Amino acid sequence: MKEATGELNMTVITVIAIAAVAALFYAFVWPMIQRTIVQQTCNTYGPGYTATKVQAGESAACTTSSDKTSCWVCKCDTSKGCTGGDILAD
Repeated sequence: MKEATGELNMTVITVIAIAAVAALFYAFVWPMIQRTIVQQTCNTYGPGYTATKVQAGESAACTTSSDKTSCWVCKCDTSKGCTGGDILAD
């Protein structure tokens, strides 16, 4: 019986450790990956575009047509050579 309890404890510890690693990934690593992908998309529009996460309605490019409350927008910075407006990057 002691041996079975020890294996159960080890299983619980393993599950908690996996959950902790997954939580850290989704809290810190995944947002960085998303931003990098969107920034690469913005770079294709030309110089002066930067990836920015905005709330729906905050930018003309980010509308509430989807179920999302925020979206990624390529913001145009005219001082860096950008000539267009904001572009939806989702």
